[in-house]
Amino acid sequence: MFRIQVPTEKDKFELSELGRMFAPADEFEFLTEEDSSGSCPKGILPSNSLSLADGCPPLGQDPKPVYKIPAADKNQMKRELYSFLSRETGKELDWGILTGVRPGKLYNMLCEQYGQPEAERRLKSDYYLSEGKLSLLRNVHRVQQTVLQDSRPNAIGVYVGIPFCPTRCLYCSFTSNRITKEAATAYLAALFDEISRVSDIMKNRGLFAESIYIGGGTPTSLDEEDFQRLLQHVRDAFVRKESSEFTKEFTVEAGRPDTITEAKLQMIREYGAERISINPQSMKARTMELIGRSHSPEQIVEAFALAKKVGVPIINMDLIAGLPEEEPEDFADSLDKVIGLGPQNITVHTLAVKRASRLIEESPGYNYNQGEKVRKMLQRGAERLSEASYEPYYLYRQKQQTGNFENVGYALPGTASLYNIRIMEENQTILAMGAGAISKVYYASRTQKLNRIPNVSNYQIYIERIDEMIQRKEEALND
Repeated sequence: MFRIQVPTEKDKFELSELGRMFAPADEFEFLTEEDSSGSCPKGILPSNSLSLADGCPPLGQDPKPVYKIPAADKNQMKRELYSFLSRETGKELDWGILTGVRPGKLYNMLCEQYGQPEAERRLKSDYYLSEGKLSLLRNVHRVQQTVLQDSRPNAIGVYVGIPFCPTRCLYCSFTSNRITKEAATAYLAALFDEISRVSDIMKNRGLFAESIYIGGGTPTSLDEEDFQRLLQHVRDAFVRKESSEFTKEFTVEAGRPDTITEAKLQMIREYGAERISINPQSMKARTMELIGRSHSPEQIVEAFALAKKVGVPIINMDLIAGLPEEEPEDFADSLDKVIGLGPQNITVHTLAVKRASRLIEESPGYNYNQGEKVRKMLQRGAERLSEASYEPYYLYRQKQQTGNFENVGYALPGTASLYNIRIMEENQTILAMGAGAISKVYYASRTQKLNRIPNVSNYQIYIERIDEMIQRKEEALND
């Protein structure tokens, strides 16, 4: 048990996030000075400048020693904690002290302030990033600069969420529900109201949708009639074709292969979407059974073939590193099979085991037990994707990711998703509609640049409080 004294209650939260990257939460106790009275503090500064409190017994005889971190700025306290835990556990973290921050966003900000060489020096010396992660950020930054060249101040992103799936996956912590016709009908009525009224708000403020993303859940879990109504509402509300202010990108997350039909794919093309995502997560049948997927690897191949037949221009496929019972060889086999199909985009996720998932109940220490396996999977993935001409173009990290790694989107040249870059780098307003959707209003002229406006997650409460969800967005835009 590590007992660590920090200056304030707020510091408990800031530093416990970093601590949990070294060991499970139940191996830590973070205390303030008031909490730890009666115990003997021991300094962790490299200079060993802190000494035991008066009257304390020798450290070897102290049954409850407390390691004390002196008051300093947030990053300095993180460095002190990192140095201590690294010595105690023998671990080093590829992402260093970075917690609660999007690495690509920080990299871009530092490059803008200091230039790329100085930005990378600071990330290595001040944040303890590894050479491998610096190289990844450098490559992502390079691709993003080619995508973000033309940006208009009145351009925003639009997200529409469908919180339904055929089944709930073992690792899932997102807002998703088993779909029924009754639930979908009631939900869509409220969603269409929000879409229509948000569209009016945008027009009144001279805003237009640069990119549109329909996600979930699984949008294609809707039946064909409801799916067509959804696409029509979104197109009529947000798609613009004017030469100077036009919608550059329209994506529909098809997700589960068992929900994809040729008719739905034809609708996607008819209503103007040019990107879809088919998410196998693995190409191993046993894994699909373990995680609660109701489809086979063969259905994935069939769904991909249907999308190519219909003429969907850009297809993304998702894989997850670290799924139950999978070895590095299994992940490599899945990746090779997916690359062989020829999607333009491939996203490699690191499994994040959240508190709301069934997997954390069955295996509380899963994140820590699989770290080295996942490292091998990600290394193999990066090498194989580079050989196949895919480039990393966006990345993000989540809490409780296995091995404390990251999710990376890869794309063939010229096919990177504008929406994915915008949402991860948080440099543009995103208006999000639907249960559990989170809008982000971006204020370019302010120091505090981002205002998050979440919709309630429960779709039934969302229906009841739809007026409030819309009002929140309007008030944020009025600011």
